Amino acid sequence: MTGSRIRARGWGWRHASRDAPAVAGLDLDIEPGERVLLLGPSGAGKSTLLAALAGVLGGDDEGDETGELSVDGAHPATRHSAPHTAGLVLQDPQANTIMSRIGDDVAFGCENLGVPRDEIWVRVRAALDAVGLDLPLDRSTEALSGGQRQRLALAGVLAMRPGLILLDEPTANLDPDGVVEVRDAVARVAAETGATLVVVEHRVETWLPAVDRVVVLEPGGGAAADGAPAAVLDAHRDELAAHGVWVPGLPVDLPRGRRSPGDALLVADAVRSGRGGEPVHAALDVEVRAGESLVVTGPNGAGKSTLALTLAGLLPPVAGGVRATAALRGDVATEAPIRWRPKQLATRIGTVFQQPEHQFVAARVRDEIGAGLRALRLPQPEIDATVGGLLAALRLDALADANPFTLSGGEQRRLSVATVLAPAPRVMVLDEPTFGQDRRTWQELVRLIASLVDDRGCAVVAVTHDADVERVLGDRILRLGEP
Repeated sequence: MTGSRIRARGWGWRHASRDAPAVAGLDLDIEPGERVLLLGPSGAGKSTLLAALAGVLGGDDEGDETGELSVDGAHPATRHSAPHTAGLVLQDPQANTIMSRIGDDVAFGCENLGVPRDEIWVRVRAALDAVGLDLPLDRSTEALSGGQRQRLALAGVLAMRPGLILLDEPTANLDPDGVVEVRDAVARVAAETGATLVVVEHRVETWLPAVDRVVVLEPGGGAAADGAPAAVLDAHRDELAAHGVWVPGLPVDLPRGRRSPGDALLVADAVRSGRGGEPVHAALDVEVRAGESLVVTGPNGAGKSTLALTLAGLLPPVAGGVRATAALRGDVATEAPIRWRPKQLATRIGTVFQQPEHQFVAARVRDEIGAGLRALRLPQPEIDATVGGLLAALRLDALADANPFTLSGGEQRRLSVATVLAPAPRVMVLDEPTFGQDRRTWQELVRLIASLVDDRGCAVVAVTHDADVERVLGDRILRLGEP
C-alpha cells in the first residue's frame, strides 16, 4: 500500500462562532510515507488541521474554508475509497469510542471498509496486541479508563490499515510504559504499511524516534519551521521554547516556598471506589489537607479517576467512606460529600473531569466561567471581575466570546480549570489538569494551582501521568496499582 500525499496552498479555516481563523495561509506538502510531527502552541490550529485532513471538519459547527487542501489530489471530505482511508484518533478518548464492546469497537472501521469477516478478527486481535490492551473482546467499553480508551481508539485505526494515520495527542492519557508501547506500535504499522503519519503532540521527545520531519504551525497562520527534527530543534530552539514547544533538554522549573500542611479537609477511611458495585482498587486511607497538593498516579486502569470522583463526592464508595471535616463542611450537617446538594459541593469541592467538554453548559467561554458564580447569585460586578481575572490568567481572554466546543483540547482544559477556580472551593480535584498544554500554558496553569495551595491554603488532588506535575505539585504522592 502507498501512503497518502497531502497538499495545502493558502489553506485556512474559521469556525462559525469565531472572529479569527483557527488556521490561515498554510502552505504544506507531505509526501507518501512521510512521518510528520506537527508542533505549535496551544490554539495554533493543529487539531483543526487534522480534522480537515480526515474530512470531518465542520458538522454542527460549520465554518469558512479558504485556499486549497487535498489528500491524494481530492478534497478530504470527498474521499471515500478504502485504499485511501484516513484514520483519526481524537484528543478526547471517549469521543473515539463507538461500540459497547472492545472487539466490536476495533472491528467497526474494518466493517465499514468491507474487510472480509475472517480477516477483520485477525486484524482486531493483532491491533489490540500492538497497543498493549490485553482485555477480553467482550469487555464493556464503558468500563475502560481514559488511557485504556486511548489505546482502544488507536487499535481501531491500526486495524483499518489506512493510507493516512492522523493522531491528536495519542499518548496524553497514558502511563509512561504505555507511551513507549503505543509510539512503537504506530511506528511499526506505518513502516509495514507505508502509511503517511501526522501526529500532534506537545511533548516532542516522545515522538522524535518515530518521525522524520517536524512542522511547527505559527499562531495566526503559516508554518514557523519545517524540516528534519534535529535541524529544526537546533536552529529554532529558543524560538520554539518561547512559543511553548516542549524542547528536549529544557526542563521546567517552578520553585515553591516552604510549606506546612494544615488541617485535614477530607478523610477517606478504608475506601474502595468503583462502578456498578465492583471495586477497582484495594482499600485506602487517604487524607486531603489544607495547604497541600496530593498527586495520584499509577498505570492506566488502576482506578485513579474513579478514586478522584469518589473523593469529590460525585461517586459513592463501594466500601469504606469519605467524610468532610468541620473545617470543610462548615454549616453543612452531613459529613459525607456524596449526600451534599450541588450548591454545597460547588463552594467546597470543585472537580475537573478527565474530558473537559463534559462539564460545559454555556455557549460562550466567559459565560462558562461565570456559570457557577451566577448559580450562587453573586453580584454581577463581582462575577465580571472574577471572570476577567481568570480569562487573563489562563490566556483565554481573546476567546471570551467563543463557543467552548470550538476551542482546542488545551484551551478546553484551561477553561474547565477556570470554571472550578471561579467559585474558590477549599478543595480542588483535578483529573489530568495539564492535558494538551504547551510549555508556556503548562507553566502558567501549574503556577496558578501552586499559588492556590501555597498562598490561599487550598487543597488539591491531582490525578496525572505528567512527571513534571508530580515533581512540582507532589507534596504527597499516592501511587495506585503498583506492588
